[in-house]
Amino acid sequence: MEALKRIIKLVQPYWGRVVLAGILSLIISGINGGLAWLVKPALDGIFFEKNETLLIIMPLAVLVLFLLRGSFFFCQSYLMRSIGAKIVRDMRNRLFGHLMYLPVGYYKKESTGSTLSRITNDIGILQNLLAYSIKDLFVESATVVALLAVAFYRRWDLALMAITVFPAALYGVGRIGKRLKNVSIKAQQKISIITEHLTESFAGIKMIKVFGREGDTVNRFKDKNQDFYRETMRSVRLIELTSLLMEVVGGLGIAFVIWYGGRLVVTGTMTPGEFFSFLTAIFMVYTPAKRLSNVNNGIQQARASLERISEIENKEQEKDGKVIILPIKEAIEFRNVSFVYPGVRHEALKDITLKVKKGEIVAIVGKSGVGKTTLVDLLPRFHDPSGGSIYVDGVDISEASLKSLRGQIGVVSQDIILFNDIVRNNIVFGKPDADEDEIVNAAKSAFAHEFIIEFPQRYETIIGEGGVRLSGGERQRISIARAILKNPPILILDEATSSLDTHSEMMVQKALGNLMENRTTFVIAHRLSTIRRATKIVVLDKGRIVETGTHDELIERGGIYKKLYELQFSAQEVDISLL
Repeated sequence: MEALKRIIKLVQPYWGRVVLAGILSLIISGINGGLAWLVKPALDGIFFEKNETLLIIMPLAVLVLFLLRGSFFFCQSYLMRSIGAKIVRDMRNRLFGHLMYLPVGYYKKESTGSTLSRITNDIGILQNLLAYSIKDLFVESATVVALLAVAFYRRWDLALMAITVFPAALYGVGRIGKRLKNVSIKAQQKISIITEHLTESFAGIKMIKVFGREGDTVNRFKDKNQDFYRETMRSVRLIELTSLLMEVVGGLGIAFVIWYGGRLVVTGTMTPGEFFSFLTAIFMVYTPAKRLSNVNNGIQQARASLERISEIENKEQEKDGKVIILPIKEAIEFRNVSFVYPGVRHEALKDITLKVKKGEIVAIVGKSGVGKTTLVDLLPRFHDPSGGSIYVDGVDISEASLKSLRGQIGVVSQDIILFNDIVRNNIVFGKPDADEDEIVNAAKSAFAHEFIIEFPQRYETIIGEGGVRLSGGERQRISIARAILKNPPILILDEATSSLDTHSEMMVQKALGNLMENRTTFVIAHRLSTIRRATKIVVLDKGRIVETGTHDELIERGGIYKKLYELQFSAQEVDISLL
């Protein structure tokens, strides 16, 4: 019942089409009843009374009724299919819109493949189910009523006998429907696993090939596909079991009607035309009754999809504040900030207190896993602190408008995010209204213009998924050009040069130098050339700030920073001209 209410709610925006489809359904049902009704005058008038006028009229009437029924059925079916498609379109739009405003933490817990499966497979299942189930609910229920009316009019006692088997059938259909819902949920979980495997395999195709794991990857896919096949066949068995049940019930009812009704004809209690008109109505009523049983199956499968979709829709979106953050004038402050990831016992950050003045370059260093990225992720509110607060010019960012806060921040990281689009659109992503001069100047400042104009289509060149057609250094410079064009007063550099060769790093360092100019910058880096230019170095260990100072000050103290320097930096050749 809850699923039916949900489906009705989904259909509400299209009540006009639904009402029109309902009217057409009533007309179709009336025609079906009329066809059953005509059997008596056709048999009695033509075959027994030898009425030649009826011999001409009846075939024409039947032809007209079939033409009308076909036309109305086409219009009704088209309307209901369009409603199903519109509902699916709206659900995808709404679900994707909801996903875009979920916290970043959601995407760390849920796999991309699972989320994609909800948007594509689960919602896709609804399209045909909603279109056909709702259509059948309208047409077949009205048809059953019309045909039963004919049957009761012709012979009410026989009609009662014929429908006594329906309660048992409805009970069986209900039991099967409940099982079908559970099986459908499992089947959709299995297709989610397949989607996850496909997503990971395509993303990691180079790694699969370099380790020669193509065969293993294919075998794993076959196993997952076989699991989905098993669940699919369980669904098929249950659906076909419903059809079998209705066939058996229908056969019992009709067999009894033929036996008892035939006796009435033999004894002269009924005319052959009356009996066959009644029998036609009963024969015809079992087909829509069987389709109505499939409506229940469809609703159960839709219910399974709706429950999985609701799991996402019930996720709480990011909490947006109302205070507008203006470009930084004084400082950013972390006051006693702590953070723990959901489901993890130990804190990623503990009692972080840090003040960064406007224009400062702060380098955050420490071993892997000490919380460097977590710390900078708190500033654009990718996560909210578990304790303490962060302030920009005295404004608590938890009360700030996310759009105004993130509008002040630019991010360049080692995980470069580029889209399968032209160069121009990737650069203007942060400022869609930028003009041509702004785009070119940003590219020049990022030392990207030189290689861009060498492309055959220059700024109109498609760079491929993730910028696959570019080198690592070129991808990084495109991302820097994007940040320069946005012109944010606060900048986060998260190991932006960690995976580049020496030449690419030199070019990127020059671009970063242009980007960092006159900005408040947070730098996470392993390269000494970036860290030594910092006005302040913050050393993290086990989620805490253990040292703060300049490079020279921290070297003199002989603490953790000096050990990191000796381990990581002493063997590196540094181009002093870049400092």
